Amino acid sequence: MGLESLTLSLSRSRERGTRRWLRRCACPAHLLRSPAMSAHAPIAVSVVGIGHLGRHHLRLASTLPGWTCVGAYDPDRARLEALCTELGATPLSSLEQAVELSQAAVVASPTVTHRDVCDGFLRAGRHVLVEKPIAATVAEAEEMVALAVAARVVLGVGHVEFYNPAVQAVLATAPRPRYLDAQRLSPFTRRSLDIDVILDLMVHDLQLAQALNASSAITEVRAVGVPVLSPRVDLANVRLEFANGCVATLTASRVSGERVRKLRLFEPDAYHSIDYTEQSVSAYRLRRDTPEPTIEPLVVAVEKAEPLAVEHQAFQRACLGLGGAFVDGSSGAAALAAAVAVTTAINEHIDRH
Repeated sequence: MGLESLTLSLSRSRERGTRRWLRRCACPAHLLRSPAMSAHAPIAVSVVGIGHLGRHHLRLASTLPGWTCVGAYDPDRARLEALCTELGATPLSSLEQAVELSQAAVVASPTVTHRDVCDGFLRAGRHVLVEKPIAATVAEAEEMVALAVAARVVLGVGHVEFYNPAVQAVLATAPRPRYLDAQRLSPFTRRSLDIDVILDLMVHDLQLAQALNASSAITEVRAVGVPVLSPRVDLANVRLEFANGCVATLTASRVSGERVRKLRLFEPDAYHSIDYTEQSVSAYRLRRDTPEPTIEPLVVAVEKAEPLAVEHQAFQRACLGLGGAFVDGSSGAAALAAAVAVTTAINEHIDRH
């Protein structure tokens, strides 16, 4: 399947899924505006979609300082009311109400609905943090980015691994990797089977590889992948090359017998190994200022924290116009474009063989 066919397939899937999801939302076309956000007051936030990740977003929206949670919306009313009762949140009656009450929103609805759900918030001048992948197609992602720019609001994408304290600790050293190796393996579950393993898991490492090679475009993509327990690709291996010469190999599987989350960075004079799960970094550096080159341990301090909470705090800072590490809409769109390129390469490899 070529890129054009893949995009058409995703678009049709999005349209079907969006119609089903939004039909249950009963969201009117005209959305009201709320007062402008004060940088000195908690931000009124709502959560849309309370599935596996949405429930955690609602937990944080209800408990983190800096937020005033105005409620949550999901078309599954029974599930919504049960979770809101559990977390002490308000179940909202519609997307219109969520937009009306919010200054910012966290969107964790199905991927095929992202563009349409975010559209209402962005057009009403609300800041949005949308779960990864940013959208079902690159075209939709670009529309969302353009709309956020036009509305002068924040659009963030929930690439939560970027906010892992171990990742941030390594990024703070300004690494110059020449080679990256990432492994993201998980046992099989019935979750996220509407997308393949590239958009489900590998997109995290694609975004991190791009963050580690900022301003350097991907120049080559080679990939293989196979469906195993679902109709979509469940296991994939990818080789990327960047314009700066860095090479990255990424492996993602959702049919593994064990859970692995690791990233290794090889620099001319340093090596970092990140364990995402343990939030730890093992590092070494090569010293050339001695008679013979020597390798010595390098201490990289990591202050452990919940990555999703760090993501929320980064979104808060962005809403307030403050600086800090943040995955914005453009970065999320670039990660999606890389994921689509990987999927295209896999399909071309299948066609050739």
